[in-house]
Amino acid sequence: MTLTDPLTDIRTTPRHEVLISGAGIAGSALAFWLNRYGYAVTVVEKAGALRSGGYPIDVRGTALEVVRRMGILPQLHDAHVDLRRLTFLDGDGSKVASVNPHTVVGSVAGRDLEVRRGDLTDALYTAVRDDVEFMFNDSIATLDQSGHGVDVTFRGGGRRTFDMVFGADGLHSRTREFLFGPEEQFHRYLGYCFAVFTMRNTFGLSHETMMWNTPGRAAALYAVGDDDEVHAFLNFAHPEPPLDALRDPEAQRDLVATLFADAGWEVPGMIAAMREADDLFIDVVSQIRMPRWSSGRVAMVGDAAYAPSFLTGQGTSLALVGAYMLAGSLADRDATAGFAAYEHDTREFVTLNQGRIGVGDATLFPTTARALERRNDMLRDLSTMPSGEGRPAHSALTLPAFLAAR
Repeated sequence: MTLTDPLTDIRTTPRHEVLISGAGIAGSALAFWLNRYGYAVTVVEKAGALRSGGYPIDVRGTALEVVRRMGILPQLHDAHVDLRRLTFLDGDGSKVASVNPHTVVGSVAGRDLEVRRGDLTDALYTAVRDDVEFMFNDSIATLDQSGHGVDVTFRGGGRRTFDMVFGADGLHSRTREFLFGPEEQFHRYLGYCFAVFTMRNTFGLSHETMMWNTPGRAAALYAVGDDDEVHAFLNFAHPEPPLDALRDPEAQRDLVATLFADAGWEVPGMIAAMREADDLFIDVVSQIRMPRWSSGRVAMVGDAAYAPSFLTGQGTSLALVGAYMLAGSLADRDATAGFAAYEHDTREFVTLNQGRIGVGDATLFPTTARALERRNDMLRDLSTMPSGEGRPAHSALTLPAFLAAR
């Protein structure tokens, strides 16, 4: 299929002022495209600086065309993590199967990308920092819509009025809460919690992942290269989201340690490292499903609107594609028409990708002994396959080339 690049010198007149809450992947990508279409863009971010590091993330299918049109694809190719092997272990640490990672996740070798999250956010920020205003260490305190715009009060004390506001502030979006109400209305808990952090690579791992499983529990060590550190990952089934524990950092650590107390393999050392980690992140595995993504002059994008969960491997790609579609839908339309077009043209793609959970008919994280046995049998079959062929959902949307008519 041949795709046409959007025009590179489009400007709306006059320059409307817009605010994006969140300087992550969705927010920075949206800032890039809104600036391209002539908007005066401000991004507010509660963190004091860009968040570096982070677990490696995937850029696949339609999202690859987005980053190509942004001009950052060569940079991401240079940052590509060449994961060569994914080894699954049983509860006693014995090997179940070693497989090509592309076979498991449905990506295509030589085309789809995996990069450190910080490498992608750095590339996005570098592409927009000279043209976009960034307000770090601040956030939205209040939003009030009126006929003339959106009046915003910032926690840092400032007050400004914008033509439109965009919530790109993640799974637990405050912007969404301001406009649509409590998260519980839209939160679909998928039955798992996870913890990620980095620890010393004392295992001799290189360009590979090792994953240990027992029913309802998983532990993985992910070496993105020959570094001295590995990414550690702990995942566990939990019937209800343990919200009380998640509000307290020490309670988080205690919960994970308790649930893995009798685990074998390298898990005891992982728990000890987790206790000391300064980059520990613990959360629930969940999706956000909203009946509509906008209200008045405010729209949501990325995880704030349609988080798919890491089980799909499509969170980053949805954020990139959603940002492109949202900005382009506003290139020659007002907020009402633009937001309607954004949702009409993007929702099917989102729905398809939110539904891609698990590997085949078996989950990657089985909760029963029988399900674990079935998954292991499937993995042994996969070990004879050379590569994944890609999943249609990753590429289900053909990007339009938006043009500004005004």
